[in-house]
Amino acid sequence: MSTTSSTEPTTADLVARLADTLRQRGSMMATAESCTGGLIAGACTDLAGSSDWFERGFVTYSNAAKTELLGVDAALIDANGAVSEPVARAMAEGAIARSKAQVSVAVTGVAGPTGGSPTKPVGTVWFGWSVAGQTRTERRRFDGDRAAVRAATVHFALQNLLHMIEAS
Repeated sequence: MSTTSSTEPTTADLVARLADTLRQRGSMMATAESCTGGLIAGACTDLAGSSDWFERGFVTYSNAAKTELLGVDAALIDANGAVSEPVARAMAEGAIARSKAQVSVAVTGVAGPTGGSPTKPVGTVWFGWSVAGQTRTERRRFDGDRAAVRAATVHFALQNLLHMIEAS
């Protein structure tokens, strides 16, 4: 007997719904990932036929990569840190600007077990979503080890992207 709540969709369920929604709208998606290292793109491309709606993924683990690949201003990173609202916003908007996608999701965070600070403890993740010319950001903190933080980040990123698209 499963203990998983039937009301909470799996990440694979979210990807399937996202795929259907993007296909119906004729839209493409891009990801800009730091702490997840491509896991969001991986979850999306696990679904056969994802080239119909998944345009590209940027894995920008280093600050230099965020600047070079997504156009995030180095001064913005210096002033706020890579794990911050302005950087998540710039990553989401950069993924749109540097791709053929109409929607994007960006994540930057501290997956652990090291790298945390009093103001940005392990499990802190900033998200950015860009849909229909509107960008939204949110900060979350997830508990657990590195794998748990990254899995929760992927799920939350996709769930909220789907909600934003459906509401647009």
